[in-house]
Amino acid sequence: MISHEVIKFRLFVAGEAGNSSLALANLKLLCQTHLPDQYDIEVVDVFREPRRALADGVFMTPTAIKVSPQPMRRIVGTLTHTDAVLHALGLETAIQ
Repeated sequence: MISHEVIKFRLFVAGEAGNSSLALANLKLLCQTHLPDQYDIEVVDVFREPRRALADGVFMTPTAIKVSPQPMRRIVGTLTHTDAVLHALGLETAIQ
């Protein structure tokens, strides 16, 4: 993976629910720590945009999707365990 490539995330949340807020905070911290200046996070509220959630096959929140670079990866939950999140999103090599 190219070290300066922007990694794009889409985080599906349910309004300002506690788990959704925690997932957003954890994803931001993970990105700031491991991918400084190399990330973009799009937040989609499923209450406001339910069709987008359905189009992306999201049935639970919070769900984080690494949109690009390919391959697309997804993880459901609050993203609390950084090592597991990096592994699930295929980002272990991006932080080396």
